[in-house]
Amino acid sequence: MNITFTDKAIVKVQEKYGKDSSLYLKLKYDTDGCGCVVSGVTTLWIVDEKESDDVTIETNFVPVLVEKTKQVFLDDNMTIDYNESAYAFMLKCPSQILNPRMSFIDKTKEAL
Repeated sequence: MNITFTDKAIVKVQEKYGKDSSLYLKLKYDTDGCGCVVSGVTTLWIVDEKESDDVTIETNFVPVLVEKTKQVFLDDNMTIDYNESAYAFMLKCPSQILNPRMSFIDKTKEAL
């Protein structure tokens, strides 16, 4: 799996993520409230711990955690961009837009 961040996305992530190297960026395939596992939506999370099912994907920016069991729902080559007119992150691949308004959520213990 290959994940690339655009320059706009890097700037926006840095604004929210800061430079705290003890935190992780996670691409979460979230199924909560979606009805079933195949009806999930991708979101970006800031987390302070890896989970046992997480794998680390190297990117052109920072490593990104992805749940191993949810990789089947993601493409091999994805880009994380930032849409300034929508004030939202966007996840896309060469053939489609996977999520045009991807949420960015702080899931650290401090935020909860």
